[in-house]
Amino acid sequence: MFLERLELVDFRSYTAATLSLGPGMSVLVGPNAQGKTNLLEAVHYLAIGSSHRVAADAPLVRVGAEAAVVRAVARTDTGGSAEPAAKGRALTVELELRLGGRNRARLNGQPQPRVRDAIGQIRSILFAPEDLGLVRGDPADRRRFLDELLAQRRPAYLAARSEYERVLRQRNTLLRQHRTGGRGRLEQTLPTWTESLVSAGATLLAARIAVVHALAGPADTAYRDLVAASPLREARGHLQLAYELSTGRRVEATPGCGVPDPAALASELREGLALVAEAERERGVTLAGPHRDELALALNGMPAKGYASHGETWSLALALRLASIRVLHDVGEEPVVLLDDVFAELDEPRRRRLAERCEAFEQVIVTAAVDADVPLAGPRHLVHEGTVEPVTTP
Repeated sequence: MFLERLELVDFRSYTAATLSLGPGMSVLVGPNAQGKTNLLEAVHYLAIGSSHRVAADAPLVRVGAEAAVVRAVARTDTGGSAEPAAKGRALTVELELRLGGRNRARLNGQPQPRVRDAIGQIRSILFAPEDLGLVRGDPADRRRFLDELLAQRRPAYLAARSEYERVLRQRNTLLRQHRTGGRGRLEQTLPTWTESLVSAGATLLAARIAVVHALAGPADTAYRDLVAASPLREARGHLQLAYELSTGRRVEATPGCGVPDPAALASELREGLALVAEAERERGVTLAGPHRDELALALNGMPAKGYASHGETWSLALALRLASIRVLHDVGEEPVVLLDDVFAELDEPRRRRLAERCEAFEQVIVTAAVDADVPLAGPRHLVHEGTVEPVTTP
């Protein structure tokens, strides 16, 4: 898959902008705070249905406008080839982000009944400075990483997660009401919502554990490759992943393992909820379930959070994103690779290793404040004060 065209209307800093692209490398060059990241954010929004920078859609709409439009034309089923004869099928995806109502979506010009039907049609993997939170941040950052990856890998996962979040909100409401004297209603209705939570939660758990197994091998390989040329001690590093359930069980990631039995996970979650039932009533909140799980990251057996150096943290986070590309491509279209000001943060050996990997991807879009920081050949586009113009070479 690769993008041919990206159009923005009233998105972030852009009144209107058009970016023409092709397979291979494209570099967006310009000073900081000119709108380079906004372009990558727009592409990635089409893939995951949210921004990697803000929790709500309102900041994505240009100040003074009522709605923003993101439209992209892509080529799919290209088989990873950049040859003109293998351009594949055209796909047009359009999202309208509205301040005063529900968002709207179109696929190939046809209105969609639900926005989520258009999300993920264009696949992308984004690496940005915020990804340091994958290592240093809270467990919620790592859960979000898994959920966003799964939403692209398995389109039904987005609906399953929405259902789990709906049930969780309702169950938490009942538990809070219990603290203010609603005991009778709680005892009558909580078992039903608990069983709904178990059913929806088991689906999420099975998918998350399976994708952690799938990430394990590619992530370790990518990490070793990135640091192989480094003279630093992490060149001998070994990256390990594990999924830690709120029930107390730890699942070590093992390449080749399939999807675990959802029925067994449901039983485990049901038992875990029973153990914390009294505490839940006292605190008014659900204390077991996928919303409290953790993706554990370790280097040479030591927890990455708190032990990894700055260089190790960058390499580990980047390795997770590179592994995500492999995990998505294994089950469908290769995603568009988006790199936001990454090369400037890497030393020369890592920069060279990443560039070598980029050469194998169907499409890579890179941002940089300084062109010389990007050791990749390809068209350049100058981004300046909300405008995007191709750079012509003599």
